[in-house]
Amino acid sequence: MKICLILEGKNPPDQRVPLSPNQCKEVIEKYPSINLVVQNSNVRRFKATEYEALGIKMVDSVDDCDILLGVKEVPINQLIPNKTYFYFSHTTKKQPYNADLLRAMLAKNITMVDYEGITKENGRRLIGFGRYAGIVGCYNSFLAYGRRSNRYDLKRAFECEDRAEMESELSKVKLPSDYKIVLTGTGRVSKGAGEIMKKLNIRKVSAKEFLNQTFNEPVYTSLLPEDCHIRKDGTPFVRVEYYDDPTRFECTFINYAKVANMFIACHFWDSRAPYLFSREDAKSPEFKIKIVGDISCDIDGPIACTIRPSTIADPIYAYNPQSESESDCDDPDAICVMAVDNLPCELPKDASEDFGREFIDNVLPHIVDDKEGIIERATICKDGDLTPHHEYLRDYVNGEVTA
Repeated sequence: MKICLILEGKNPPDQRVPLSPNQCKEVIEKYPSINLVVQNSNVRRFKATEYEALGIKMVDSVDDCDILLGVKEVPINQLIPNKTYFYFSHTTKKQPYNADLLRAMLAKNITMVDYEGITKENGRRLIGFGRYAGIVGCYNSFLAYGRRSNRYDLKRAFECEDRAEMESELSKVKLPSDYKIVLTGTGRVSKGAGEIMKKLNIRKVSAKEFLNQTFNEPVYTSLLPEDCHIRKDGTPFVRVEYYDDPTRFECTFINYAKVANMFIACHFWDSRAPYLFSREDAKSPEFKIKIVGDISCDIDGPIACTIRPSTIADPIYAYNPQSESESDCDDPDAICVMAVDNLPCELPKDASEDFGREFIDNVLPHIVDDKEGIIERATICKDGDLTPHHEYLRDYVNGEVTA
C-alpha cells in the first residue's frame, strides 16, 4: 500500500498536514507494508527538509500512490481519477458550494473517505481538528477582550511559532475581579477551550453558581444542553430527546447573558434547535455580554451577533444590537465578535500533530483492516456511485439542492 501526503491546493493556502515528520517515521516503522511518501509543497509549515531528515521520501508525482491524504478540499482540476482520497470534503451536509466537487469525484471514479464521517457506531468522531479550534478560538476571545478594553495586547496566534509561545502570551491577560465567562458545548471544541481556561487559572463553577452568585475572581461555566434548555410542555429534560428532536425545547440562555461578560460558543448547533439569543434579546438593557468568541461560526444562526465570518488576518468585528449592523469596536454599545472559521490554521504544526496522533491511533488500523466497517461508513463514493451510507446525497448530486 502506497500512501502519500498530498500538497494542499485550495486557496487560501492551508499550512496543515495530516502527519508530522515524526509521525510519518512512526507509521513506516509500525507498518512495514506501508510505503509512505510526501508530495512537495511550498505551503505547509513543516518543511521538506524536516521530512527528509527522518528518511521520508519527497515526491512531485503521486500517480503511483494508492491512497492520497489531504486536509481541505482538493480542487477539481487536481483530482486524479481512480484514486482513494481522505480529506474534509464538506459535502455531507449538502453544502451547495461543493456539489460540483462531489460530481467530479463520481465522474473520475474516485473513492472518497471523509474524515468527518470516521466515527464509531454510536456516532462519536474518531478524528478532527476541533480541539485546536477550541484552543485557538478561546485564546482569540481573550485577544478580543484585550483590544476592546485596552488592558493588554496579545500576540496573534498565527504569529507564534507554536502553542507554547502562544500560551506564554497568556501571562499578559488581566481581567476584572468579577468577570464572568460562559461556554457552550460538550465536545472536542469545548475541551480545547477549557485547556486555555486552565492555563489562565480561571476557576470553573457550576451553572447554578454562575447564575446566582457573585465572585471576587474571574470564573467560567461550561453549559450542558440541560443547563440552558427546557421542554415546552414542562416535562423533565432528557438529553437524548433533545438531540432527537430539539424543536420540542425552548432556550433559556438569555438568563446567562444577563450575568456573563464573555461568551465562547463551542457547541454544535442543529438547525432545528432554538436560537441561543435573538437580535431582540441583544437589544435588552439587561443583556450584558460584550465579547463573543463564536468558534462554531453559524452565520445568521443561533447567535444573533454573528452576521459574518471573520478571518485570521482580521479576526474581530463589532455588532451594534440597536442598529442590527456592523459597527466599530470602540462603540460602547457594540458586541465584539470573533468568528474565524478556520482557527486550527493559526497553529498549523500543533494542530497537525494532534490530528496525526488521532489518525495513527484511530484511523490507520482500520485502513489496514476495516473489520469494524469504520472506513466503509465514511466512504461517500466508490466505483463511480454514491455508497449506500450516502444515498441521501442523491438529490444533491443531481442538482436538486440549492443554497
